[in-house]
Amino acid sequence: MAIFHNTSEIQTPTVQIVEISGTTEATVTTENEGKQHALDCRYLRMARIWAENSYCRRRQVGAIIVKGDMIISDGFNGTPSGFENVCEDEYGVTRPYVLHAEANAITKVARSNNSSDGATLYVTASPCVECAKLIIQSGIRRVVFNELYRITDGVDLLTRAGVKVDHIENLS
Repeated sequence: MAIFHNTSEIQTPTVQIVEISGTTEATVTTENEGKQHALDCRYLRMARIWAENSYCRRRQVGAIIVKGDMIISDGFNGTPSGFENVCEDEYGVTRPYVLHAEANAITKVARSNNSSDGATLYVTASPCVECAKLIIQSGIRRVVFNELYRITDGVDLLTRAGVKVDHIENLS
């Protein structure tokens, strides 16, 4: 009796040593997980570059929605279409009508022929609770972000709703 393995299904595990708070921890990742991490970092770097389109002075945030292997939408924080590109008032306070990058990307895909159902959202900063509600309702199943914002209620809500949330600090 011969046993054949499809080599495309065999994943070679690799060991990664991680130091967390002074303790050393070993994690085993497969080759596919390593490739996904590299892809996640690339998409986050693209979101960071896209954030440069924002006219906001306080904070520039970018977002990209990916489904399969295709970018289906993008967004950055800023004012609604037709408004002047001034995000802050004379005191440096963000104007109440400024849209977050996630909201811009989600509304942009809603106006297209694409569906965000089952997609991944890459965003440079962790989502707020209002954007988390939009993410959940749009069917996005995974959120990958770079910077953890000081208020984490958006991430908490996403996790509670079963959306997979990944925080990647180092993009190299």
